[in-house]
Amino acid sequence: MKKRTRRVLGGLAIAAGSLGALGALLLKNGSQRKDRLRARDESKDVWARPGMSVTFRAELMPGRDRSARTFRVMELLPSGRVLLHDTGGEHAQREFEAIR
Repeated sequence: MKKRTRRVLGGLAIAAGSLGALGALLLKNGSQRKDRLRARDESKDVWARPGMSVTFRAELMPGRDRSARTFRVMELLPSGRVLLHDTGGEHAQREFEAIR
C-alpha cells in the first residue's frame, strides 16, 4: 500500500471514531434531558400535598367513622409517602381511600 493511501485510510479511521464518540455523547445528553423532563413532570403529579385531608381506608381502622379516619398531610416525603398531623410514622398511598 502506498504511503498516501495509508494516510487517507488512517484519517478516515480517526474521523469515523470521532463521529462515533460524538454520536454517543449526543445520545447520552438527549437521554439525560428526557430524564429531567420526566422528573419535572412527576413532581407535578403527586397524590397528596401538605395541608390536604386524607382518609384511611375503613379496613385499616374498623369501627371508626369517616371523620375519625381523616387526617391532614404534614409533609410529602421524596419516597412518595406522607407524614400526617397527630399521627406517628410514614404512610403510603395505598393506605388511604381514593380521592373523590
